[in-house]
Amino acid sequence: MVGSAAAACLGLLLALAPFGNAVHADEPVKAVATFSILGDLVKQVGGDRVEVSTLVGPDADAHGYNPAPGDARKLTAAHLVVVNGLGLEGWLDRLIKASGTKAPVIVATKGVNPIEGDDDHGGGGHAGHAHHDDPHAWQSIANVRIYIANIRDGLSKVDPGRAADYAANAKAYLATLDGLEADIRAAIAAIPPEHRKIITTHDAFGYFTAAYGLDFIAPQGVSTDSEASPKDVARIIRQIRRDKIPAVFLENVADPRLMQQISRESGATVGGKVYSDALSGSDGPAATYAAMMRSNIAAFSAALGKK
Repeated sequence: MVGSAAAACLGLLLALAPFGNAVHADEPVKAVATFSILGDLVKQVGGDRVEVSTLVGPDADAHGYNPAPGDARKLTAAHLVVVNGLGLEGWLDRLIKASGTKAPVIVATKGVNPIEGDDDHGGGGHAGHAHHDDPHAWQSIANVRIYIANIRDGLSKVDPGRAADYAANAKAYLATLDGLEADIRAAIAAIPPEHRKIITTHDAFGYFTAAYGLDFIAPQGVSTDSEASPKDVARIIRQIRRDKIPAVFLENVADPRLMQQISRESGATVGGKVYSDALSGSDGPAATYAAMMRSNIAAFSAALGKK
């Protein structure tokens, strides 16, 4: 997880990034998004007028990503770069420097009220733990509305001739998000309150908890780079047994062995795979942001039962 110094460095780079690589009327905007969830949101706003590429693709983890040589070339050719911020992309400042890109960089979480997360979860007190903003703001649809507004404004700035199209696309997608959020709330309302506890690999669902009321418990902190100690694992196994938590969930970006061990030792079933930090491939159940959220809530509902 990137620390405050690295985040400040990234912030300086973003502030200094000039507007360059002019968009011509007869060409699409070349937009680079740092990871797959963000890439889909850019596509929703940009439509067929934007050519989107992502640095961290489907089923891949943005926390500990090692940039490939081709990533710098993508940034150099871009008209616009869209990043999550909140410390997710600790590798990005070096990549921007290496690329020499003149594209403006839009921070999708600008205006989001961040929650605090731990870099590791230990039993007992938090002495010595690193506290940072939790970067997983997309787990709240209210925050994604902010993402959409920032993306709309960024596209309109580099391509003002098509600003009306971006505004219309954003408005239509916000209506889609309204329906999605209503369905999520209805699904959670059908889960018995005593069953609303979920075990996942890392602490990626804090914003979901704050928005929708499910209680997520994880042996790892907000970054998959953190490691769960034997003490953490034992604590979660005790909690599963004590609270009769019925299921644990695998994450598409995490090694499944830890959750499989916890399942074996606690007696909880494996409730399926959830998508925390990345979409699935195009042939999977979570190929878009909306599909990801629906896939996750369907998995939670199926494993936790209904009233």
